[in-house]
Amino acid sequence: MTRITPELLLQAYAHGFFPMAESAAAPDVFWLDPERRGIIPLDRFHIPRRLARSIRQDIYEVTTDRAFARVLEGCAETDEKRRETWINDLIFDLYVKLHEMGHGHSVECWEDGRLVGGLYGVSLGAVFFGESMFSRARDASKIALVHLVARLRAGGFELLDTQFVTPHLRQFGAEEIPRAAYRQRLSRAIAKHADYWALPESISGSAALQAITQTS
Repeated sequence: MTRITPELLLQAYAHGFFPMAESAAAPDVFWLDPERRGIIPLDRFHIPRRLARSIRQDIYEVTTDRAFARVLEGCAETDEKRRETWINDLIFDLYVKLHEMGHGHSVECWEDGRLVGGLYGVSLGAVFFGESMFSRARDASKIALVHLVARLRAGGFELLDTQFVTPHLRQFGAEEIPRAAYRQRLSRAIAKHADYWALPESISGSAALQAITQTS
């Protein structure tokens, strides 16, 4: 079996593949390349009205890359609704290394100093590959996603890959496109440069909404 390195993982992303594990206890991973790929068109990102009100109220402090490993741990949590996780030790270690290399990023939501939600993914060229999100408080993962999109729009990203489409993501405008169309978009965007740090490490909700509307 080929040893998976962070460099190999980035090459896989660049060609449209991403890894998952059968379970947290699985010793290895398998590669996915869905026939239909989930994306959120950044120029048509939709923010539900009620959520926009919560964002303006800054009910959480939102940061980026402040607690990457803790976000992975949150995404790997199981509960009554999600009894198994696809994040095993190999995936955990690989993405922490991608973070150390500057390709792995997280968005965190904090309430009184407690991590209550967030998401993580991988940036490469002008593409952001969203991996997973979690929420321990109302709307935390949704607010993290809005802040992520503000950062991607401000930084000139062209493609937000969600891998699959869920009802949770569909409310933001997520859609499925055929594999061939995805690969065309991926090829164009991967060759371009985008700046994940076009915005500060932490911004207000109003600033996030403004960043989205100003670049619409």
